[in-house]
Amino acid sequence: MSERQIELEVLRYDPEKDSAPRFQTYSVPCLNEWVVLDALNYVKENLDTTLSYRWSCHMAVCGSCGMMINGEPKLACKAFIHEYSDKIRVEPLAHFPIERDLVTVIEDFIGKLSSVKPYLIPKDDKPISAGEFKQTPAELIKFKQYTLCINCMLCYAACPQYGLVPEFVGPAAIALAHRYNQDSRDGGRDARQEVVASNEGVWECSFVGACSEVCPKHVDPAGALQQVKVASTIDWYKEHLMPWVKK
Repeated sequence: MSERQIELEVLRYDPEKDSAPRFQTYSVPCLNEWVVLDALNYVKENLDTTLSYRWSCHMAVCGSCGMMINGEPKLACKAFIHEYSDKIRVEPLAHFPIERDLVTVIEDFIGKLSSVKPYLIPKDDKPISAGEFKQTPAELIKFKQYTLCINCMLCYAACPQYGLVPEFVGPAAIALAHRYNQDSRDGGRDARQEVVASNEGVWECSFVGACSEVCPKHVDPAGALQQVKVASTIDWYKEHLMPWVKK
């Protein structure tokens, strides 16, 4: 197996000791098939046990190892060493406060995710004895793509609007609201609209499209947001110009 030495520049910050973040460089012997997460694990296990970062599955499923790698939001478990030069800079996700080293404070994201009611609100009050809520393949395909989101928050780190306007609900949360709004079993769209269609909701999106570019699961949150804009615009026209038309 081929091996090469890389210089891993890692942002370090301990709020109990440091007045400001700083970079620390580690020399790491890497195998060609390693990803950046492997290099971080090597540092943690062999060079510096104080290094803090999040990870779990190492399979691009849990979404917990999101970080800035050479300035781009990436999953550390999908960023292959062979795609980079011998010097790699690793930082915590942009637009989030730093808790420690590469660990960010994610309460703002969790709050915004909760605000859009990301769960099925049954359209019909159907008892269990009545059987399953069945869907056709066509009904499933309308929302299936948006179920792939792993809440990695890379889209928030890439979104310039979230960086400028922290109140923006953001791409992942709105895309997930759209996922349930498109579900034939769901009747909760009106309950979500107060948040989703607000100024801090979908209308804050300037359609840069960076969220979809960095999404590791190809969810296309930018596309979801534009669909929500269209649906919300139709709502407005119906309410103000055609009040006799029911939603």
